Amino acid sequence: MAQEENERIVIPDDEGNEHLFDVLFTFDVDETGKSYMVLTEAGEQESDEEEEEVEVFAFRFEDAGEEESDISLFPIETDEEWDMVEEMVETFSADDGEL
Repeated sequence: MAQEENERIVIPDDEGNEHLFDVLFTFDVDETGKSYMVLTEAGEQESDEEEEEVEVFAFRFEDAGEEESDISLFPIETDEEWDMVEEMVETFSADDGEL
């Protein structure tokens, strides 16, 4: 079974070090008009033989520029947003059989 290539993004930390992440999925919430992105560190999913939990990261995002790849990431701050993201991750995990 061939693994499809995930979209990857680079996120700098507070010290300016760049970290590579795989985009698991994105989703929009029509009621709020907000968009969310769920990520894993690049390479985390490659060891399918081991049944380890994969750490996921979630952000709210907005288009930040004219280029398609320009986005701004924002931390998720409310419990309601976290609950919604967790539900989406669980649904993704169940559908995809991964994570």
